[in-house]
Amino acid sequence: MSPVNNSTTAANKTKHLYKQLKKSWPFYVMLLPALIYIIIFAYGPMYGVQIAFKDYRASKGIWGSEWVGFKHFIRFFQYPKFWTLLWNTLRINLISLATFPCAIIFALFLNEVSQVKLKKTIQMITYMPHFLTEVVVCSLVILFLDRTFGPVNNLIAFFGGERQNFMGMPEAFSLIYVLSGLWQNLGWSTILYISALSSISSEEIEAAKIDGASRLQIMRYINIPGIMPTIITFIMRMGSLLGVGFSKVLLLQNDLNLDASSVISTYTYEIGLLGGQFSYSSAIGLFNNLVNIALLLITNKIAQKLSDTSLF
Repeated sequence: MSPVNNSTTAANKTKHLYKQLKKSWPFYVMLLPALIYIIIFAYGPMYGVQIAFKDYRASKGIWGSEWVGFKHFIRFFQYPKFWTLLWNTLRINLISLATFPCAIIFALFLNEVSQVKLKKTIQMITYMPHFLTEVVVCSLVILFLDRTFGPVNNLIAFFGGERQNFMGMPEAFSLIYVLSGLWQNLGWSTILYISALSSISSEEIEAAKIDGASRLQIMRYINIPGIMPTIITFIMRMGSLLGVGFSKVLLLQNDLNLDASSVISTYTYEIGLLGGQFSYSSAIGLFNNLVNIALLLITNKIAQKLSDTSLF
C-alpha cells in the first residue's frame, strides 16, 4: 500500500473516532470522574512503591534516599512473628471464602419464593445491615457478646451454661470476624445472583417442570449453570486473600485476642502510620500485593481449565 493510501486510511480512522467521540460525549463525561479517581488514587501512588527498596528519608525525598534493595523484605521474612501474621491473615480469609456459597444458596432459595411481598420483605431485612458502618457493626458484635449483659451470654446462662468472654478468646476471633461480615453482607451479596437468575429463560424452567423435574433439580441443572458466569466473579476475591482490612480487625482487637487478631494489615498500620517506618511498611504492602496477584492469576487459570469461563 502506498504512503498516500496509508495516510488516507489513518485520516479516515481519526475522522471516524472523532465522530464517535462527538456522538457519545455525554457518556465520556460521565466516565471522566471515575477515570480521574482511578488515575489519582490507584495509579498515582504506584510512583511511591520504590521506597520499599530504599531507606526513605523525608528530608532527602524519594529520589534522594539511599537504595537498599531487598533489605526490608528480608527484615519482614526474618521477623519472629512473620508466620503468625501470615497464618492469622490466611485463616480469616480462608474461613471467609468458605462462606462464599451462602450467598448463592440464599439467592437460589429466595428465587423460589413466589409471594412478591414476602420476597421483597426478606430482601429489605437482609439488605439493611450492609448500610451499617464497620464501627456500628463491631460495636453491636461487642455488645451482643458481652460477658455480663450480652444477649448471647444471657441465653447461654438461661439454659444453664457458663458465661464466656468470647471477645477475649483468641480461638473465637476468626469466627466472630467472619460471621459478623456474613450477617452484614449476605443479603447485599445476593443482588448479582438474583439478577442473573431473573435472566434465565422461563420457558426452559417450564419445560423442565413438564418433564417432571423437582425444584431442587431445576436449581441444580438449570439455575446453577445459568448463573455460573456470575459465580466465576468469585475469582476476584482471590486477589485479596491477604488483604484483610485492618479497620474491622482493629475495632474487634483487644489485649486478650492479640494472638489471633494480629494480621499483616494491622502490623503494617502499626509500623507504618504509628511507627513512621515507611520503607519497611511499603515493602510489606508490596509483598502482600504480589502474593494476591499471583493467587488471582492461578485461580483464574484453574477456572478457565475447569469451566471455560474466566475473568481474562
